[in-house]
Amino acid sequence: MTMRVMQFIAGEWRAGTGKQVLEVRDPSCGEILYCYPVAGLDQIDAAAEAAAVGFARWSKTSAFERAGLMRAAAALIRQNADPIAVRITLEQGKPLTESRSEVQLAADTLEWCADEGRRAYGRVIPSRDPAIRQFVLKEPIGPVAAFSPWNFPLLQAMRKVASALGAGCSIVLKPAEETPGCCAELCSIFQAVGLPDGVLSMLLGMPSQISNRLIAHREIRKISFTGSVSVGKTLAALAGEHLKKSTMELGGHAPFIIFGDVDSQRVANLAAAMKFRNAGQVCASPTRFLVEHSVAENFIATFSEAANALKLGAGLAAETQMGPLANERRVSAVDAMVAGAIEAGGSRVCGGERVGNQGYFYKPTIIMGAPLNCDLNTREPFGPIASVITFRSPEEAWHLANAVPYALSSYVFTNDVGLAHEASANIDAGTVSLNHWGLGAPENPFGGRKDSGYGSEGGTEGLDAYLTTKFVTQLCKPL
Repeated sequence: MTMRVMQFIAGEWRAGTGKQVLEVRDPSCGEILYCYPVAGLDQIDAAAEAAAVGFARWSKTSAFERAGLMRAAAALIRQNADPIAVRITLEQGKPLTESRSEVQLAADTLEWCADEGRRAYGRVIPSRDPAIRQFVLKEPIGPVAAFSPWNFPLLQAMRKVASALGAGCSIVLKPAEETPGCCAELCSIFQAVGLPDGVLSMLLGMPSQISNRLIAHREIRKISFTGSVSVGKTLAALAGEHLKKSTMELGGHAPFIIFGDVDSQRVANLAAAMKFRNAGQVCASPTRFLVEHSVAENFIATFSEAANALKLGAGLAAETQMGPLANERRVSAVDAMVAGAIEAGGSRVCGGERVGNQGYFYKPTIIMGAPLNCDLNTREPFGPIASVITFRSPEEAWHLANAVPYALSSYVFTNDVGLAHEASANIDAGTVSLNHWGLGAPENPFGGRKDSGYGSEGGTEGLDAYLTTKFVTQLCKPL
């Protein structure tokens, strides 16, 4: 497979000038797909400088014209959906059906932000003096530095790129080093539809080197990061040091609460589909399954049956329902978390082991009764592991749901309207989803609280993060 994966700076494809060369591997077999040299410090600076030039032009382009170009790019993404989806699967491992859905949702996101950028309204403030007019203007904040993860390599990058472009900002994108291919495709598409040079650049390389240099650069005014809590805290501190606005989406440990008044078997089948999507490598993935004691036995029986029935395999195989983990690091981390939970007193209901010696496959795993203070119940698993915990009252369920430092997503299943209202009021999370998945649409805000970060991607809130406020007051009579 021939791939052009290089630095994209000021509308040009450039070989990396850094000394290090990184490998991209196929998670289904571990074989090297291709290699690329990293960006040098000179190229990081060049991308930031190009973003300043691009911003000067793009921010003065009308929202109507920006929207037209963005919609043209979305149409081209849809035309090339199949090859882009194949590239996602080859580099990240997820089943091709999931990659295709990701491509379509990325195009949806670009279209939505294109239109929402045309509605970035200001307002008129009534004055106390009839001779004075007062306006609030919303203006693009400036060049953006964006860091996207490998689990949804196109969609997560698009959330940042589309919001920035819709608001009138330029952007320097740093995709995950394991999955740069689809972002290279994205740059090619924007180049093809005529996006001005410098409005979108892409840097490939070592995360710490690029983030330290780029965030501190005088031209960068806004930071957006999706990734781990530890890295997010470091980048947020660096952004704060330079007084730069930031959005941080730092993962979760979502509770999935099942009350006894629902069809527990039906919910269990839904739980398996949600939990093992993308091999559990989803920040909004349900991880702690809090089940009312009266239906726990039925729920676990159906949940484990559905997990065991999943067909593991390479993402490009038509019959595959769950692909491999994205890299060797995830296999080691998941295996250690399972071993720790069992050693601490949890019981393995199913799974709990690596599959084969080629690729990064791990069985869908369910652990019952692991202590609340073990790693499985206190740290984001980010893999195909489900922890099942029982409760006997709504108050206990709310307490368990809020017992971790993460507060990104949560799910509650009940037919009791009163309990549903209690859940939305008592669960501390950026999203409370009642009786369905309910996440991912571009028109909806998505963000966390506590260690899950701050700010939103998606919705009008996501676009607002790329705008800044200017107040204009004018005396409308001669002096």
